[in-house]
Amino acid sequence: MSAVAKHLRISWDEADGILARAVRRGLARRDVVAPRYVGIDETAFQKRHEYVTVVSDLERGIVLDVADDRRIESLDAFWQKLSPSQIANVEAVAMDMWGPYIHSTFEHLPDAESKIVFDKFHVAQHLNDAVDRVRRSEHRRLLAEGDSSLARTKYDWLRHPGTLTHAEKCALAELRGHVRRLGRAWALNEMAMKIFDLTAPWAADRNFETWLIGAMRSKLEPIKRVARMLRKHWGQLRNYFVHRITNAGSEAMNTKIQQLKGRARGFRNRERLRRVIFFHCGGLDLYPAGVRCGQ
Repeated sequence: MSAVAKHLRISWDEADGILARAVRRGLARRDVVAPRYVGIDETAFQKRHEYVTVVSDLERGIVLDVADDRRIESLDAFWQKLSPSQIANVEAVAMDMWGPYIHSTFEHLPDAESKIVFDKFHVAQHLNDAVDRVRRSEHRRLLAEGDSSLARTKYDWLRHPGTLTHAEKCALAELRGHVRRLGRAWALNEMAMKIFDLTAPWAADRNFETWLIGAMRSKLEPIKRVARMLRKHWGQLRNYFVHRITNAGSEAMNTKIQQLKGRARGFRNRERLRRVIFFHCGGLDLYPAGVRCGQ
């Protein structure tokens, strides 16, 4: 904003006013078109766990709504803007396993049980965290015995096997044989994520049941904790094999928003952040009447 103000030889407040008016014009002109595929995610506003909820059209790659916090009411406001026919047009909603978002979507979206798709990358985050918890526990145990073989290996256990060189794969295989509990956690992580490579829902059901039995018998509490969570939400995880959507589009939008925050050195209030998100990511017609880009 400061660079634009300097270039145009206007004050910061005048430049901010131009942006605010442009966003108001764009939002007033935009028809509320319910997308087929909705992405719901939160993005950090400031430190201390302060967030805004961002709702995106996954097909068009634009932001549809920005709301304060990540409570039930934050998402309710978006659903309440849609007419019954627009809500009926929504085929699937990708989101994390966050309770308030689940509650709001079940409240407003008919047949939500078959339309909510929990993001597989969120599953990967939980499993990676479980593997790292096992690694830390085993590292402490081995250090007490004078064995530092797990030192500086954190990311070796979390990397996708396809990105490892032959030498790195051999080193990891040797470590898995040496630290069997951690090797078992790593293998269960890889088995779980391979389920999402399947195409048929029935095959996913069968493989998930097999994985779940192995996870619950693993005697690894971090893995068992994730297994119980996945068992509870399997119905909505299984919807991935019907709709084949993820929250990757929302995550990409989140990355862009964080870049905007970085360029602005942060925002003092949520309303300014909201305006900037719509300005850059809302797909709005921002120009005054009779003026278009290039004129």
